[in-house]
Amino acid sequence: MSNRLARFDTDEVADGLIAFTDASPTPFHAVETAAGILTDHGFTAVDETAALPSEPGRWFLVRGGSLVAWSSEDAPADPATGFRLVGAHTDSPNFRIKPRPDVRSAGHAQLAVEPYGGLITNSWLDRDLGLAGRVTLAGEGDDPLLGGDRVAGTHSVLFRTDEPILRISRLAIHLDRSVKEGENLNAQQHLVPHWAVSPDAPAFVDWLAQELGVPASDVLGWDLMTHDLAPSRRIGIDGGLISAPRMDNLATTYAAVRALVDAVDDPTGSGTAIPAIALFDHEEIGSMSERGAFSQLLPAVLERVVASRGGTREDHLRALAATVIASGDMAHATHPNYVDRHEPGHRISLNGGPVLKVNTNLRYATDGVGIAAFRLACQQAGVPMQEFVTRSDLPCGSTVGPMTAALSGATTVDFGAPTLAMHSVRELVGTADQAMYAACLAAFLDPA
Repeated sequence: MSNRLARFDTDEVADGLIAFTDASPTPFHAVETAAGILTDHGFTAVDETAALPSEPGRWFLVRGGSLVAWSSEDAPADPATGFRLVGAHTDSPNFRIKPRPDVRSAGHAQLAVEPYGGLITNSWLDRDLGLAGRVTLAGEGDDPLLGGDRVAGTHSVLFRTDEPILRISRLAIHLDRSVKEGENLNAQQHLVPHWAVSPDAPAFVDWLAQELGVPASDVLGWDLMTHDLAPSRRIGIDGGLISAPRMDNLATTYAAVRALVDAVDDPTGSGTAIPAIALFDHEEIGSMSERGAFSQLLPAVLERVVASRGGTREDHLRALAATVIASGDMAHATHPNYVDRHEPGHRISLNGGPVLKVNTNLRYATDGVGIAAFRLACQQAGVPMQEFVTRSDLPCGSTVGPMTAALSGATTVDFGAPTLAMHSVRELVGTADQAMYAACLAAFLDPA
Protein backbone atom coordinates (compact mmCIF):
# COMPACT_ATOMS: atom_id res chain seq x y z
CA MET A 1 0.00 0.00 0.00
CA SER A 2 1.42 3.40 -1.00
CA ASN A 3 2.23 5.92 1.71
CA ARG A 4 1.25 9.18 0.05
CA LEU A 5 2.52 11.32 2.91
CA ALA A 6 6.12 10.42 2.06
CA ARG A 7 5.60 12.27 -1.24
CA PHE A 8 4.67 15.57 0.42
CA ASP A 9 7.44 17.38 2.29
CA THR A 10 6.02 19.31 5.25
CA ASP A 11 8.11 22.46 4.79
CA GLU A 12 7.71 22.53 1.01
CA VAL A 13 3.92 22.20 1.15
CA ALA A 14 3.63 24.81 3.93
CA ASP A 15 5.80 27.26 2.02
CA GLY A 16 3.81 26.50 -1.12
CA LEU A 17 0.55 27.31 0.64
CA ILE A 18 1.98 30.60 1.89
CA ALA A 19 3.07 31.56 -1.63
CA PHE A 20 -0.27 30.46 -3.09
CA THR A 21 -2.21 32.50 -0.53
CA ASP A 22 -0.18 35.67 -0.96
CA ALA A 23 -0.60 35.37 -4.74
CA SER A 24 -4.38 34.96 -4.39
CA PRO A 25 -6.11 37.93 -2.73
CA THR A 26 -9.38 37.21 -4.60
CA PRO A 27 -11.15 34.19 -6.13
CA PHE A 28 -10.08 35.37 -9.58
CA HIS A 29 -6.43 35.43 -8.56
CA ALA A 30 -6.78 32.06 -6.80
CA VAL A 31 -8.09 30.52 -10.01
CA GLU A 32 -5.27 32.11 -12.02
CA THR A 33 -2.68 30.78 -9.56
CA ALA A 34 -4.24 27.31 -9.54
CA ALA A 35 -4.39 27.33 -13.34
CA GLY A 36 -0.68 28.16 -13.44
CA ILE A 37 0.18 25.14 -11.30
CA LEU A 38 -2.02 22.87 -13.39
CA THR A 39 -0.54 24.18 -16.64
CA ASP A 40 2.97 23.51 -15.33
CA HIS A 41 1.92 19.88 -14.88
CA GLY A 42 0.52 19.29 -18.33
CA PHE A 43 -3.07 20.46 -17.94
CA THR A 44 -4.58 22.45 -20.79
CA ALA A 45 -7.24 25.14 -20.47
CA VAL A 46 -10.39 24.64 -22.52
CA ASP A 47 -12.85 27.36 -23.46
CA GLU A 48 -16.22 26.59 -21.90
CA THR A 49 -17.99 27.76 -25.06
CA ALA A 50 -16.09 25.25 -27.23
CA ALA A 51 -16.53 21.48 -27.48
CA LEU A 52 -14.54 19.52 -24.91
CA PRO A 53 -11.65 17.53 -26.39
CA SER A 54 -12.49 13.91 -27.16
CA GLU A 55 -8.95 12.63 -26.74
CA PRO A 56 -7.68 11.54 -23.31
CA GLY A 57 -5.76 14.24 -21.49
CA ARG A 58 -5.50 16.69 -18.61
CA TRP A 59 -7.99 19.54 -18.87
CA PHE A 60 -9.46 22.43 -16.92
CA LEU A 61 -11.95 25.20 -17.54
CA VAL A 62 -12.62 28.42 -15.71
CA ARG A 63 -15.80 30.36 -15.11
CA GLY A 64 -14.97 33.61 -13.30
CA GLY A 65 -13.67 32.70 -9.84
CA SER A 66 -14.41 28.98 -10.27
CA LEU A 67 -12.39 26.19 -11.87
CA VAL A 68 -13.07 22.55 -12.75
CA ALA A 69 -10.17 20.25 -13.68
CA TRP A 70 -9.99 16.57 -14.58
CA SER A 71 -7.69 14.00 -16.11
CA SER A 72 -8.95 11.29 -18.45
CA GLU A 73 -5.55 10.21 -19.74
CA ASP A 74 -5.40 7.00 -17.66
CA ALA A 75 -9.15 6.47 -17.28
CA PRO A 76 -10.85 3.22 -18.31
CA ALA A 77 -12.35 3.31 -21.80
CA ASP A 78 -15.88 2.84 -20.47
CA PRO A 79 -17.61 6.26 -20.80
CA ALA A 80 -19.71 5.41 -17.73
CA THR A 81 -16.59 5.51 -15.55
CA GLY A 82 -17.28 7.44 -12.35
CA PHE A 83 -15.35 10.38 -10.92
CA ARG A 84 -13.34 10.84 -7.76
CA LEU A 85 -13.76 14.56 -7.15
CA VAL A 86 -12.57 17.01 -4.49
CA GLY A 87 -14.63 20.17 -4.06
CA ALA A 88 -13.46 23.39 -2.40
CA HIS A 89 -14.18 27.11 -2.57
CA THR A 90 -12.06 30.06 -3.60
CA ASP A 91 -13.83 32.95 -1.85
CA SER A 92 -13.37 34.35 1.67
CA PRO A 93 -15.14 37.03 3.73
CA ASN A 94 -14.02 40.59 2.99
CA PHE A 95 -15.32 44.02 1.98
CA ARG A 96 -16.38 44.70 -1.61
CA ILE A 97 -16.50 48.02 -3.43
CA LYS A 98 -19.98 49.35 -4.21
CA PRO A 99 -20.88 50.52 -7.76
CA ARG A 100 -20.89 54.21 -6.77
CA PRO A 101 -18.29 54.19 -4.02
CA ASP A 102 -17.23 57.82 -3.62
CA VAL A 103 -18.08 59.17 -0.15
CA ARG A 104 -16.98 62.30 1.71
CA SER A 105 -17.28 62.86 5.44
CA ALA A 106 -15.55 65.36 7.76
CA GLY A 107 -12.98 66.20 5.10
CA HIS A 108 -12.14 62.59 4.35
CA ALA A 109 -12.53 60.93 0.97
CA GLN A 110 -13.82 57.41 1.61
CA LEU A 111 -15.00 54.40 -0.38
CA ALA A 112 -18.38 52.80 0.18
CA VAL A 113 -17.99 49.07 0.77
CA GLU A 114 -20.33 46.19 1.54
CA PRO A 115 -19.45 43.25 3.80
CA TYR A 116 -19.18 39.96 1.91
CA GLY A 117 -19.91 36.79 3.84
CA GLY A 118 -19.76 36.26 7.58
CA LEU A 119 -16.62 38.22 8.31
CA ILE A 120 -15.48 39.12 11.83
CA THR A 121 -15.68 42.84 11.21
CA ASN A 122 -13.53 44.16 14.05
CA SER A 123 -10.59 42.03 12.88
CA TRP A 124 -10.38 44.32 9.83
CA LEU A 125 -10.02 47.53 11.84
CA ASP A 126 -6.75 49.49 11.93
CA ARG A 127 -5.13 47.43 9.19
CA ASP A 128 -3.53 48.57 5.96
CA LEU A 129 -5.65 47.22 3.13
CA GLY A 130 -5.06 46.70 -0.56
CA LEU A 131 -7.58 46.25 -3.34
CA ALA A 132 -7.87 43.50 -5.93
CA GLY A 133 -10.27 41.64 -8.19
CA ARG A 134 -11.64 41.68 -11.71
CA VAL A 135 -12.43 44.72 -13.86
CA THR A 136 -14.55 44.47 -17.00
CA LEU A 137 -13.61 46.85 -19.79
CA ALA A 138 -14.99 47.90 -23.15
CA GLY A 139 -13.53 46.20 -26.20
CA GLU A 140 -12.73 42.65 -27.21
CA GLY A 141 -10.16 40.69 -25.24
CA ASP A 142 -8.32 37.40 -25.52
CA ASP A 143 -8.53 35.89 -22.03
CA PRO A 144 -11.48 33.48 -21.83
CA LEU A 145 -10.45 32.44 -18.31
CA LEU A 146 -11.76 35.67 -16.80
CA GLY A 147 -15.21 35.41 -18.34
CA GLY A 148 -15.62 39.04 -19.40
CA ASP A 149 -15.93 38.17 -23.05
CA ARG A 150 -19.02 36.07 -22.39
CA VAL A 151 -20.62 39.46 -23.11
CA ALA A 152 -19.83 40.66 -26.62
CA GLY A 153 -17.75 43.82 -26.83
CA THR A 154 -16.18 43.42 -23.38
CA HIS A 155 -13.19 41.78 -21.79
CA SER A 156 -11.99 41.40 -18.22
CA VAL A 157 -8.60 41.93 -16.61
CA LEU A 158 -7.18 41.12 -13.22
CA PHE A 159 -6.40 44.06 -10.97
CA ARG A 160 -4.34 44.24 -7.81
CA THR A 161 -2.67 46.93 -5.79
CA ASP A 162 -0.67 46.14 -2.67
CA GLU A 163 -0.26 49.79 -1.83
CA PRO A 164 -1.92 50.62 1.53
CA ILE A 165 -4.68 52.70 -0.03
CA LEU A 166 -7.46 51.80 2.42
CA ARG A 167 -7.86 51.66 6.19
CA ILE A 168 -10.84 51.40 8.54
CA SER A 169 -10.11 53.21 11.81
CA ARG A 170 -11.79 52.33 15.07
CA LEU A 171 -13.03 55.01 17.44
CA ALA A 172 -10.65 56.06 20.22
CA ILE A 173 -11.49 54.61 23.62
CA HIS A 174 -11.77 58.14 25.04
CA LEU A 175 -14.87 58.63 22.87
CA ASP A 176 -16.47 55.28 23.65
CA ARG A 177 -15.61 53.72 27.01
CA SER A 178 -18.09 50.90 26.35
CA VAL A 179 -15.70 49.43 23.78
CA LYS A 180 -14.19 47.37 26.60
CA GLU A 181 -17.47 45.45 26.76
CA GLY A 182 -17.43 44.81 23.02
CA GLU A 183 -17.75 46.76 19.79
CA ASN A 184 -21.14 47.26 18.19
CA LEU A 185 -20.19 48.12 14.62
CA ASN A 186 -22.76 49.33 12.11
CA ALA A 187 -21.66 48.25 8.64
CA GLN A 188 -23.11 51.31 6.92
CA GLN A 189 -21.72 53.87 9.36
CA HIS A 190 -18.60 52.47 11.01
CA LEU A 191 -16.94 50.34 8.33
CA VAL A 192 -16.23 52.89 5.61
CA PRO A 193 -12.50 52.93 4.79
CA HIS A 194 -10.32 56.01 4.42
CA TRP A 195 -9.30 56.66 0.84
CA ALA A 196 -7.67 60.12 0.88
CA VAL A 197 -7.68 63.44 2.72
CA SER A 198 -6.86 65.68 -0.21
CA PRO A 199 -9.79 67.75 -1.50
CA ASP A 200 -8.46 66.97 -4.97
CA ALA A 201 -8.70 63.19 -4.55
CA PRO A 202 -9.90 61.64 -7.82
CA ALA A 203 -13.16 59.81 -8.21
CA PHE A 204 -12.68 56.09 -7.74
CA VAL A 205 -13.39 55.21 -11.37
CA ASP A 206 -10.87 57.80 -12.57
CA TRP A 207 -8.21 56.43 -10.24
CA LEU A 208 -8.95 52.86 -11.31
CA ALA A 209 -8.79 53.77 -15.00
CA GLN A 210 -5.44 55.49 -14.46
CA GLU A 211 -4.09 52.42 -12.69
CA LEU A 212 -5.20 50.25 -15.61
CA GLY A 213 -4.01 52.69 -18.26
CA VAL A 214 -7.40 53.01 -19.95
CA PRO A 215 -9.96 55.82 -20.37
CA ALA A 216 -12.48 56.01 -17.54
CA SER A 217 -15.25 55.50 -20.09
CA ASP A 218 -13.85 52.02 -20.80
CA VAL A 219 -14.41 50.87 -17.21
CA LEU A 220 -17.79 49.13 -17.42
CA GLY A 221 -17.88 47.17 -14.18
CA TRP A 222 -15.83 45.64 -11.41
CA ASP A 223 -15.69 42.90 -8.81
CA LEU A 224 -13.18 44.44 -6.42
CA MET A 225 -12.50 43.57 -2.81
CA THR A 226 -10.17 44.42 0.06
CA HIS A 227 -7.29 42.30 1.29
CA ASP A 228 -4.98 42.54 4.30
CA LEU A 229 -1.47 43.55 3.29
CA ALA A 230 0.39 41.70 6.04
CA PRO A 231 2.14 38.72 4.43
CA SER A 232 1.42 35.14 5.42
CA ARG A 233 4.08 33.60 7.62
CA ARG A 234 4.99 30.70 9.85
CA ILE A 235 4.89 31.53 13.56
CA GLY A 236 5.67 29.94 16.92
CA ILE A 237 9.10 29.12 18.26
CA ASP A 238 9.03 25.90 16.24
CA GLY A 239 7.38 27.35 13.15
CA GLY A 240 4.54 24.92 13.73
CA LEU A 241 1.74 27.36 12.86
CA ILE A 242 0.84 29.42 9.80
CA SER A 243 -0.72 32.85 10.28
CA ALA A 244 -2.42 33.88 7.06
CA PRO A 245 -5.55 35.38 5.54
CA ARG A 246 -8.11 33.36 3.59
CA MET A 247 -7.15 29.94 4.94
CA ASP A 248 -10.88 29.31 4.72
CA ASN A 249 -10.70 28.07 2.06
CA LEU A 250 -7.46 28.60 0.13
CA ALA A 251 -5.79 25.92 2.25
CA THR A 252 -8.21 23.38 0.76
CA THR A 253 -7.97 24.90 -2.71
CA TYR A 254 -4.19 24.54 -2.66
CA ALA A 255 -4.32 21.03 -1.20
CA ALA A 256 -6.81 19.98 -3.89
CA VAL A 257 -4.60 21.28 -6.70
CA ARG A 258 -1.51 19.60 -5.24
CA ALA A 259 -3.45 16.37 -4.75
CA LEU A 260 -4.72 16.29 -8.32
CA VAL A 261 -1.23 16.89 -9.69
CA ASP A 262 0.18 14.09 -7.53
CA ALA A 263 -2.64 11.70 -8.44
CA VAL A 264 -2.12 12.11 -12.19
CA ASP A 265 1.67 12.59 -12.26
CA ASP A 266 2.37 9.41 -10.30
CA PRO A 267 -0.76 7.25 -10.03
CA THR A 268 -0.44 4.23 -7.76
CA GLY A 269 -4.09 3.31 -7.22
CA SER A 270 -6.58 1.12 -9.02
CA GLY A 271 -7.26 3.60 -11.83
CA THR A 272 -10.99 2.91 -11.77
CA ALA A 273 -12.18 6.53 -11.63
CA ILE A 274 -11.51 9.89 -13.29
CA PRO A 275 -9.74 12.22 -10.80
CA ALA A 276 -11.15 15.76 -10.74
CA ILE A 277 -11.40 18.91 -8.64
CA ALA A 278 -14.03 21.66 -8.52
CA LEU A 279 -13.08 25.01 -7.00
CA PHE A 280 -16.21 27.11 -6.48
CA ASP A 281 -16.72 30.82 -5.93
CA HIS A 282 -19.47 32.28 -3.71
CA GLU A 283 -19.60 29.59 -1.00
CA GLU A 284 -19.45 32.22 1.73
CA ILE A 285 -22.74 33.75 0.54
CA GLY A 286 -24.73 30.61 -0.17
CA SER A 287 -23.32 29.38 -3.51
CA MET A 288 -26.40 30.40 -5.49
CA SER A 289 -24.78 32.00 -8.55
CA GLU A 290 -23.81 31.03 -12.08
CA ARG A 291 -20.48 29.71 -10.82
CA GLY A 292 -21.32 28.60 -7.28
CA ALA A 293 -21.75 25.02 -6.08
CA PHE A 294 -25.54 25.41 -6.33
CA SER A 295 -25.25 26.15 -10.06
CA GLN A 296 -25.17 23.82 -13.05
CA LEU A 297 -21.43 24.40 -13.49
CA LEU A 298 -20.23 21.07 -12.10
CA PRO A 299 -23.16 18.89 -13.28
CA ALA A 300 -22.81 20.33 -16.78
CA VAL A 301 -19.05 19.78 -16.91
CA LEU A 302 -19.33 16.19 -15.70
CA GLU A 303 -22.01 15.45 -18.27
CA ARG A 304 -19.91 17.04 -21.01
CA VAL A 305 -16.85 15.01 -19.98
CA VAL A 306 -18.85 11.80 -20.31
CA ALA A 307 -20.20 12.94 -23.69
CA SER A 308 -16.72 13.88 -24.92
CA ARG A 309 -15.64 10.31 -24.20
CA GLY A 310 -18.41 8.97 -26.42
CA GLY A 311 -20.96 8.48 -23.67
CA THR A 312 -24.74 8.79 -23.72
CA ARG A 313 -27.16 10.28 -21.21
CA GLU A 314 -27.45 6.79 -19.75
CA ASP A 315 -23.66 6.64 -19.39
CA HIS A 316 -23.68 10.00 -17.64
CA LEU A 317 -26.22 8.84 -15.07
CA ARG A 318 -24.27 5.64 -14.52
CA ALA A 319 -21.09 7.68 -14.05
CA LEU A 320 -22.76 9.81 -11.38
CA ALA A 321 -23.94 6.68 -9.59
CA ALA A 322 -20.31 5.53 -9.45
CA THR A 323 -18.93 8.93 -8.36
CA VAL A 324 -17.62 9.82 -4.89
CA ILE A 325 -17.12 13.47 -3.88
CA ALA A 326 -15.04 14.87 -1.03
CA SER A 327 -16.21 18.36 -0.04
CA GLY A 328 -13.30 20.20 1.55
CA ASP A 329 -13.76 23.17 3.88
CA MET A 330 -11.84 24.13 6.97
CA ALA A 331 -12.74 22.64 10.36
CA HIS A 332 -12.82 24.34 13.77
CA ALA A 333 -9.86 23.33 15.90
CA THR A 334 -10.51 23.25 19.63
CA HIS A 335 -9.65 26.71 20.93
CA PRO A 336 -7.54 26.49 24.12
CA ASN A 337 -9.17 29.62 25.55
CA TYR A 338 -12.74 28.54 24.73
CA VAL A 339 -12.76 24.79 25.26
CA ASP A 340 -16.38 24.95 26.44
CA ARG A 341 -17.53 25.98 22.94
CA HIS A 342 -16.55 22.59 21.53
CA GLU A 343 -18.04 19.10 21.67
CA PRO A 344 -16.24 17.38 24.59
CA GLY A 345 -15.87 14.01 22.87
CA HIS A 346 -14.51 15.40 19.62
CA ARG A 347 -11.49 17.57 20.33
CA ILE A 348 -9.68 18.78 17.20
CA SER A 349 -5.95 19.54 17.33
CA LEU A 350 -3.83 21.69 15.05
CA ASN A 351 -1.28 19.42 13.34
CA GLY A 352 -3.47 16.46 14.27
CA GLY A 353 -4.42 15.53 10.72
CA PRO A 354 -7.40 15.93 8.38
CA VAL A 355 -10.83 16.28 9.96
CA LEU A 356 -13.96 14.33 9.07
CA LYS A 357 -17.03 16.56 9.53
CA VAL A 358 -20.37 15.05 10.58
CA ASN A 359 -23.78 16.60 11.25
CA THR A 360 -26.87 14.47 11.73
CA ASN A 361 -29.06 17.19 10.18
CA LEU A 362 -26.89 17.08 7.04
CA ARG A 363 -25.40 20.53 7.29
CA TYR A 364 -22.49 18.37 6.21
CA ALA A 365 -23.16 15.72 3.55
CA THR A 366 -21.27 12.95 5.36
CA ASP A 367 -22.92 9.58 5.89
CA GLY A 368 -21.51 6.18 6.83
CA VAL A 369 -20.45 5.35 3.28
CA GLY A 370 -18.67 8.69 2.97
CA ILE A 371 -16.98 8.13 6.31
CA ALA A 372 -15.61 4.84 5.02
CA ALA A 373 -14.26 6.46 1.84
CA PHE A 374 -12.50 9.20 3.79
CA ARG A 375 -11.14 6.83 6.42
CA LEU A 376 -9.66 4.61 3.72
CA ALA A 377 -8.07 7.64 2.04
CA CYS A 378 -6.39 8.65 5.31
CA GLN A 379 -5.17 5.09 5.88
CA GLN A 380 -3.78 4.84 2.35
CA ALA A 381 -2.09 8.22 2.77
CA GLY A 382 -0.54 7.20 6.08
CA VAL A 383 -2.07 10.12 8.01
CA PRO A 384 -4.19 10.28 11.18
CA MET A 385 -7.85 11.28 10.97
CA GLN A 386 -9.83 13.47 13.38
CA GLU A 387 -13.62 13.66 13.71
CA PHE A 388 -15.62 16.86 14.23
CA VAL A 389 -19.18 17.45 15.34
CA THR A 390 -20.68 20.67 16.69
CA ARG A 391 -22.01 20.85 20.25
CA SER A 392 -25.66 19.79 20.32
CA ASP A 393 -26.69 23.19 21.69
CA LEU A 394 -24.93 25.23 18.99
CA PRO A 395 -25.89 25.74 15.33
CA CYS A 396 -23.71 24.15 12.67
CA GLY A 397 -22.32 25.84 9.58
CA SER A 398 -22.49 24.25 6.16
CA THR A 399 -20.38 23.71 3.06
CA VAL A 400 -20.69 23.02 -0.66
CA GLY A 401 -21.09 19.34 0.25
CA PRO A 402 -24.87 19.03 0.75
CA MET A 403 -25.77 20.96 -2.39
CA THR A 404 -23.17 19.14 -4.49
CA ALA A 405 -24.55 15.83 -3.23
CA ALA A 406 -28.12 16.90 -3.98
CA LEU A 407 -27.34 18.11 -7.51
CA SER A 408 -25.24 15.09 -8.48
CA GLY A 409 -26.67 12.23 -6.44
CA ALA A 410 -23.09 11.17 -5.71
CA THR A 411 -21.87 9.80 -2.41
CA THR A 412 -20.33 12.82 -0.65
CA VAL A 413 -18.19 13.29 2.45
CA ASP A 414 -17.32 16.58 4.18
CA PHE A 415 -13.87 17.09 5.62
CA GLY A 416 -11.40 19.87 6.40
CA ALA A 417 -8.14 20.88 8.01
CA PRO A 418 -8.02 22.28 11.57
CA THR A 419 -8.28 26.08 11.85
CA LEU A 420 -8.49 28.73 14.55
CA ALA A 421 -10.03 32.21 14.12
CA MET A 422 -12.11 31.16 11.12
CA HIS A 423 -13.50 34.20 9.22
CA SER A 424 -11.08 36.58 10.90
CA VAL A 425 -8.91 38.69 8.62
CA ARG A 426 -6.06 36.43 9.82
CA GLU A 427 -6.57 32.75 10.51
CA LEU A 428 -4.31 30.14 12.09
CA VAL A 429 -3.56 26.66 10.77
CA GLY A 430 -1.00 23.97 11.52
CA THR A 431 2.16 23.72 9.44
CA ALA A 432 2.27 19.91 9.44
CA ASP A 433 -1.42 19.63 8.62
CA GLN A 434 -0.96 20.96 5.11
CA ALA A 435 1.15 18.06 3.84
CA MET A 436 -1.18 15.56 5.52
CA TYR A 437 -4.16 17.32 3.95
CA ALA A 438 -2.73 17.12 0.42
CA ALA A 439 -1.62 13.51 0.88
CA CYS A 440 -5.07 12.45 2.06
CA LEU A 441 -6.75 14.12 -0.92
CA ALA A 442 -4.28 12.54 -3.34
CA ALA A 443 -5.13 9.13 -1.90
CA PHE A 444 -8.83 9.92 -2.23
CA LEU A 445 -8.43 10.89 -5.90
CA ASP A 446 -6.28 7.83 -6.65
CA PRO A 447 -7.65 5.12 -4.35
CA ALA A 448 -6.03 1.71 -4.02
